[in-house]
Amino acid sequence: MKALSFHGRQDMRYGDVPDPAVTSPTDAVVEVTTAGICGSDLHIYTGHPFSPELGYTPGHECVGVVADTGGEVTGFRPGDRVLVPASVGCTRCRTCAAGFTARCERATSSLELCYGVSPQLPGSQAQFLRVPHADINLVRLPEGISDEAAVVLTDNAPTAWYGCRRARIQPGETVLVIGLGPVGLMAAQSAFAMGAARVLGADLVPERRAFAASFGVEPVEGDDPKAAVRELTGGRGPDVVVEAVGSDATIELALKAVRPAGRVSVIGVSHSKAFPFHMGLAQIKELEFHIGLCSIHYELPPLIALAQSGRITPEAVVSHRFPLSEGAAAYALFADRSDGVRKILLDPKG
Repeated sequence: MKALSFHGRQDMRYGDVPDPAVTSPTDAVVEVTTAGICGSDLHIYTGHPFSPELGYTPGHECVGVVADTGGEVTGFRPGDRVLVPASVGCTRCRTCAAGFTARCERATSSLELCYGVSPQLPGSQAQFLRVPHADINLVRLPEGISDEAAVVLTDNAPTAWYGCRRARIQPGETVLVIGLGPVGLMAAQSAFAMGAARVLGADLVPERRAFAASFGVEPVEGDDPKAAVRELTGGRGPDVVVEAVGSDATIELALKAVRPAGRVSVIGVSHSKAFPFHMGLAQIKELEFHIGLCSIHYELPPLIALAQSGRITPEAVVSHRFPLSEGAAAYALFADRSDGVRKILLDPKG
């Protein structure tokens, strides 16, 4: 089959790779109809790979049609239209059974918990994908959910909802979202769905701030975002900050910008091993600080219902579509953050 593969910093290649197959009776193989490029894929592309090995297929966002199943798969059959959650569970441990697949008790490495971050579990930027433990790691797509919306529901939307849920956003509160890429934009939608009265949005890219403003986000302008947030909130600061970048600078901004007794929720992927957390500031301000990785399965049910009802529109964050054969160009555009890029979808047939 055709797929993308990672060969080093800024080196994505399109070509032939072995076809995936059912290797366990609990496996399924999915024919991918639409795949996405995620911000965490960009970490790999720009030189922060999760695995030192090269040549594997990246990607953990896709929807498709079941092509084959093992003999012990009971919930799906060939022809079923499915969403493949980014997080991978074992089906057998207590945490996976409860939907918390990111905390799988049987996983021996974090590389087993997500597609496309190592050769252990090849990714979805391909024509076909093997899905282990398919009965838990596939979700049947209901009518009315487009491929565009469904790809965002595989990771970006659940991660955003998870960050807002852990921050316990209450009706009438003011929320600051730092980083207005696909996850940040979905965090803004999630905050509004949870009852936030105001959502402020900070991002270095003016086009992203302008796009967020088109659906009610108040852009944080100027060279001093902390001062701008203070001005927008009458000197008080937001009740909640959702950080969707993962850099030391943006996490520090979240801690400094939030009001006293406020809540900070970090969902941006951080590679920092020594973040200088200001304990004195957190103590004086009586802050709550949350950070973690989303278990997609747990967050999905309310999001599918909200998308079906039109309360959230995941497809709104999609900006570009490329054939899979032009995947290298798609990655370059995403890394450059130019041309108003937000979410890029890939067509495996192209």
